[in-house]
Amino acid sequence: MSSHAPEMPIQVDDETGVWTTDALPMLYVPRHFFVNNHMGIEDEIGAERYAEILYKAGYKSAYFWCEQEAACHGISGADVWHHYLKRLSQRGWGFFITEELDIEKGTAKVRLENSAFVYHYEKIHGKKVNRKVDYMFTGWFAGALDQIAEAQGLPVRTKAEQTQCAAEEGCDVGYFEVTPL
Repeated sequence: MSSHAPEMPIQVDDETGVWTTDALPMLYVPRHFFVNNHMGIEDEIGAERYAEILYKAGYKSAYFWCEQEAACHGISGADVWHHYLKRLSQRGWGFFITEELDIEKGTAKVRLENSAFVYHYEKIHGKKVNRKVDYMFTGWFAGALDQIAEAQGLPVRTKAEQTQCAAEEGCDVGYFEVTPL
């Protein structure tokens, strides 16, 4: 297996220790720590309820991220979308590939390869868990697309759904679809 240094700029404030990439402060935590916390919350409130909470929070966060990054880099439209998926991929969540994108119609299809969640669930359980475990990402795509559309003055608003997960039998990748409300 080959490797390389991170492809995104990371700066650490000498006085505060805060890590920053582009215009936003970041946290750097071990994947097992994050996913174990995720699994612990699932155990307490159930995956379905947790997915609802994460959808709303993820939507809001993606909207904010795209707004900030568009301003920081002077980009708009599809460039914001592709920058967002690139940064998600560079931060270790998995590889997010845009298969379809139509901002005016409010549609997108995203393929997810090498999901951090799928990897950890399979490592813990020793096999596929036969359910969707990448639901944390779902609201991200609707939030991103809505921010981009709104910035262009488009009235479309969207929702997103995970339609396939690599943690399910017979699936090697995950898919998310964004459609108009």
